[in-house]
Amino acid sequence: MKLQAVIFDLFHTLTGPEAEWSDLPWTSDVLGIDRGVWNELLVTRSRWRLAGQETDPYAIVRTLAHEVDSTIPEEHIQSATRIRIQRFKDSLTRIPTENVETLHALRAAGLRLGLISNADVMEVAPWPSCPLAGLFEVALFSCEVGLVKPEPEIYERCTQALGVSPTQCLFVGDGGSNELVAAKRYVDRVCLRCHGESLARAGRGTAIYK
Repeated sequence: MKLQAVIFDLFHTLTGPEAEWSDLPWTSDVLGIDRGVWNELLVTRSRWRLAGQETDPYAIVRTLAHEVDSTIPEEHIQSATRIRIQRFKDSLTRIPTENVETLHALRAAGLRLGLISNADVMEVAPWPSCPLAGLFEVALFSCEVGLVKPEPEIYERCTQALGVSPTQCLFVGDGGSNELVAAKRYVDRVCLRCHGESLARAGRGTAIYK
């Protein structure tokens, strides 16, 4: 069936490489937590955060940090929270120009665009000032809809809001949170966007799975 819509992941897919998101230190470094342990907490052990069950940035960082080490000082948590808020603001205002241009080209070609992002409230707070805002017919953030990738309901909600059949959709993502495996069970085609790879190159089908 003819492609009618492209659904994108946001972070690590439309943003630049994480090392280039900001000039500020990583949250885990401020807290003195191993990056691998911190990333595991963020991706696989904090659905409550992604589903919007906690909306206070400080409470989110404090809960995550104390799950690793309950002795981390409050001043470190306060500093990490301030820095994390700014890092995500930086990440959403430093979108690679070629990614913005690619989305404009897809829209010009008549394709409808959707966005599905696993993110908590502090991570998506800067979205209105992001160069990508306004380019999507549908933008679903997990903390707003209470659904989290790889849960199939979030893909279903996006395609329904776009007004297209799953067989008419391509999902593009970096593969985090098992998003590609889940997407393939629902939409017709998925595309792996490798870290550092040009979005335009990925969009030409260098890694599309049917």
